[in-house]
Amino acid sequence: MTSIREDFREILRLVRPGARVLDVGCGEGELLELLTREKRVDGQGLEISPEGVAACLARGLAVVQGDGDRDLDHFPSRSFDYAILSKTLQQMREPRHVLSELLRIADQAIVSVPNFGHWRMRLSLMTRGRMPETRALPDPWWSTPNIHLCTLRDFTDLCRDLDLRIDSCASLANGKPARAIDPEKPIENWRSESALFLLSRRAESRPEAVPTDLFGEVAMPRAEPEPKPRARRKAKA
Repeated sequence: MTSIREDFREILRLVRPGARVLDVGCGEGELLELLTREKRVDGQGLEISPEGVAACLARGLAVVQGDGDRDLDHFPSRSFDYAILSKTLQQMREPRHVLSELLRIADQAIVSVPNFGHWRMRLSLMTRGRMPETRALPDPWWSTPNIHLCTLRDFTDLCRDLDLRIDSCASLANGKPARAIDPEKPIENWRSESALFLLSRRAESRPEAVPTDLFGEVAMPRAEPEPKPRARRKAKA
């Protein structure tokens, strides 16, 4: 049996059975096939490369060819339970817009990002003075598809700016099992090679209910009677 990538294993744990799932940048459909087989999801993929689309169709998966930077705008709001973006956000031209769109079309988003603040990145820059090449970011600078690299701190700041709630976060490093973390802790910005986030929109504030009477008319508050002035006691001579 083929071993499952640790980030896929964590995504599999997060997605509830039978959910509606959109996998953005689904590649050749490995994750979508896994979710369909193990969780019986109603899945759909969005992939920009013709080769990836052909591979997904060969697996019997529902997929459309499209660009995540532009084509997410065409999906109806709240049409999925989960929108997944696995190690792809840093390749987007407009990551802020993409992240916002994911939480428009789905109730929750599962997003994984390589962490440019990992200690190996810092050490490589400090000692070699060159762009690092690691397991999470293996391509040399001149051929990498990554155009918007970030640290965990950068990503959590963006979530705060977009008013997104981090429901859970897991650290991935050295091929080890995912480890639940608090991404706001500075130490995790050093330790996490990459991180996987479960995100949702913060609950919208609802206006307070307007009280009505039995006939549906707005019930106006009753005016409180003014307190009677107390009689002053006469001073004794």
